[in-house]
Order: sequence, then structure tokens, then C-alpha cells
Amino acid sequence: MAFIYGRNDIPVKPVKNSQIAVLILAAGSGTRMESDLPKVLHPICGRPMLFHALRVASALKPAAIGIVIGHQADLVKKAAGGMFKDCAISKPPQFIVQKKLLGSGNAVLESLPFLKKFKSVVVLCADTPLISYESLYSLIQNHQAHNNLATLLSAKLLNPKGYGRVIRSPLGEVLKIVEETVATPKEAAVSEINSGSYIFEVSALIEGLKEIGAKGEKKEHFLTDILEILRSKGGRIAAHLTPNAEEALGVNTRVQLAAAERVMNRRILERLMLSGVTIKDPGSTHIDCDVDIARDAVIEPFVMISGKSKIGKKTRIGAFSKLSNVEIGPECEIEMSRLDSCRILEKSEIGPFSHIRPDSVVGPKARVGNFSEVKASRIGMGSKVSHLSYIGDADIGEEVNVGAGTITCNFDGKKKNQTVIETGAFVGSNVNLVAPVKVGRYARVAAGSTITENVPAKALAIARERQINKI
Repeated sequence: MAFIYGRNDIPVKPVKNSQIAVLILAAGSGTRMESDLPKVLHPICGRPMLFHALRVASALKPAAIGIVIGHQADLVKKAAGGMFKDCAISKPPQFIVQKKLLGSGNAVLESLPFLKKFKSVVVLCADTPLISYESLYSLIQNHQAHNNLATLLSAKLLNPKGYGRVIRSPLGEVLKIVEETVATPKEAAVSEINSGSYIFEVSALIEGLKEIGAKGEKKEHFLTDILEILRSKGGRIAAHLTPNAEEALGVNTRVQLAAAERVMNRRILERLMLSGVTIKDPGSTHIDCDVDIARDAVIEPFVMISGKSKIGKKTRIGAFSKLSNVEIGPECEIEMSRLDSCRILEKSEIGPFSHIRPDSVVGPKARVGNFSEVKASRIGMGSKVSHLSYIGDADIGEEVNVGAGTITCNFDGKKKNQTVIETGAFVGSNVNLVAPVKVGRYARVAAGSTITENVPAKALAIARERQINKI
């Protein structure tokens, strides 16, 4: 049997998640974001804030998940639907529409038909994307071990400005939450803040919702008021203080969005380094949450890796590279280059200053070098496109040499055409290959040629004006 917070007098029962629902509040308009995009769809480390809330909710393995939507409800609902698979949610959450945006208490009130089926509910805010599974698990344990009616997740901040304060009695009991706008100077000096995450006994929640009143010019109902109501009736309420204060950081502005991004990026980098990845300068490196990097890979300074990228063992990503949705095999070298939605197979070299565009496959043991661009093409094993070349809509076989300045002329003004260069061919420098065209096996193309017809296997193609010297 486990015990809570190092105390050996309070046994902790296993969390009974089969009786718990999770309710995610995602209805707000987010006016301070100054954006046409709903606040909860603004991305942090490659995924919308709502995704991070859904993922942590799914990790709790609750009986059900509800999502309260309101502002641009159809857009939020559609976006959320695309997240369920990646969050390992097999049973689709239930959407609850908050008809009028009248505060968090009203949002939960609209959710009562969903909540009445369950004993307890964990309430999360979609704009608090840094909450961890560990903290929510401890919150639930604390709540169940002490038979609380309500337990909130709190944190202590050096600068609590903008957050509701947790007011305790001299004995440490939670009395209420006071919003900053109505706090006295003494209350405003309190550093313990409300994270916006709670667990309630549903029966107590229903009773409390009946008594909360409207406040402010907008006549909003605040969920925080329920705590004081429950306590006044003799119910037990508590706050679970997370040791990691940054988890409670909410996002209401672009400034706070950037702050949350920094925290999450740091977590991602730390996880990767602990798994065996060398990151030379974490302060200048940005890696999205879905990126997978194998052990002994090396990430140099000023690298950005986004999307669902995968980096193989012992691969080095050189400084100032930008990679998005790529798959890079083991023992590759990427030097100061941009790669988008492509595959680089084992022991291949890219760069410096290369651009590998979508639907391209390079390698294995191939090279694309200085100031070269590859688009929707295959570069076969051992082949080289080393300098100042454009390869578009091409299929290049094994052990092909493409000389400096070679251009595949793939667009005829109406459609893209394919260039095929077969195994062992040698293409000299400054060659134009006017597609559709094929260079056969072990054929050679002389430097400076413009090739408009197929080149047979093992032939030498010369397509240039005869040199004339005049004195």
C-alpha cells in the first residue's frame, strides 16, 4: 500500500478511474490573444493546447471525457476530432455546447446531463497545457484518500499576478479562492494560486452549482465560488500543492503562449537527453512534442525539428538546420539544410545549404550537397548531387553522379514531367535535362549539354554548339 507525501499515517487507495469522468473547458473566446483562431487551437510545440489537455486526460484512463465548446464551436469540434487517435482515445469524447459564454461555472452547469452518470469529475482548462499526468494522478489520490468533496490543484508562484489566490486558515485549511480583481491587499500578497484544475464529487458539484450567483458586468458564474459554498455546508475541500509551479501557467496572451512553449520545449529536450540524445545547446534548440530521436543522435545549436519527425541512431543534425515531418535513418549527416516531408536513408549526407522538398527519398549512402534542391524525387543508393543543382520529379538510380549546376527541366507550362537517370550514369556539369527524358544505364552526358531526347545505355550524349575560336 502506498502513502501520500511521505506521511505514513494516510494510506492511499488505488485511483478508481472507472467512476471518474474528465471535463475539459474549451469554450472561451480568448479575446486577449488578438486572433481569429480559437485560443485552445493555438499550438504549443507543434500541437494545439486542446491536444495537450486531451492527451493528459486520456492518460488518466477515465470512464468518459467531455469537452465544453462555445466560441467557434464547429471549428474546435472538428479540430478535436482529428486529435483522438493520436491521444489514444478509443471512445470519442462527448461535446457539450455552452450556449452563452457566462463563465466556468456556467460551462460546468451546461455539462450536468453528461456528469450525472459519474461519481467524480476532473475538470481541466484547455488553456493550461502544462499540467502533467503525475500531478493529476496525485490530485486524485489526495482527493480519494481524504474523502474530499472538492480538491483543487494549486501552485506557488513568485509572481502570482493575474491568478486567483488560494486563501487558507491559520491551520492550513482551504477557505476559498479569491480572484485578483476583488482581492484585498493581504489576499493579493498570497503566492499560492489556483491552477484551474479540480476534482469534484459530482453530487456536491450539483448542489454547489445551484447556489453560485452571477458576478461582474458580464453576469458570469465562476466555478471557484463552489468551494466556499461547499465548505459553508460542512463539506471537506482541499488544495493539492504541486511542487512544479510552472504546470499551473495559463495562456491568455501571446506572451504567455511563448512562455508555455519554452517550458514544454525544455521538457521535451530533457526527455530526449535522458534517453541518450546529445543536444549541444538546449537554449537554442526547438523540437516539437511528436518528434522521435534515437539514442546517440547529435543535435547541434540553432536546430528546429517539427511535426512527426523521426531521427535515427548516430545521426548528426548540424547547426541551423530546419526539419519538418522528416524520416532520417541512422548515421546520416545533415548540415545547415532545410528538409520537408521527405525520407533520408541510412548513411546519407545532406548539405550544407540543401533543400529537400516533400515526397523525396534520398539514399542510402547518397549525397545531396551545396545549394542543391530536390523535389518529389528519388536519389538512389550511392548517388551524388553535390553542387548547385535542381532535381525535380526525377528517379535517379544507384551510383549516379550528377554534376554541378545540373537542372531537370520538369515543368512545360502545363504539367510536371519526369526525368529518369538509370544506374551508373554520369551527368556532367551545367547540364539541362528537358523532361520527359531518360538517361540509360552507364550512359554519359557531356558537360554543358541540353538533353531533349533519351540517351541509350552506355552512350555518350553531347548536345552543345561546336566551339569556334575567332581571333
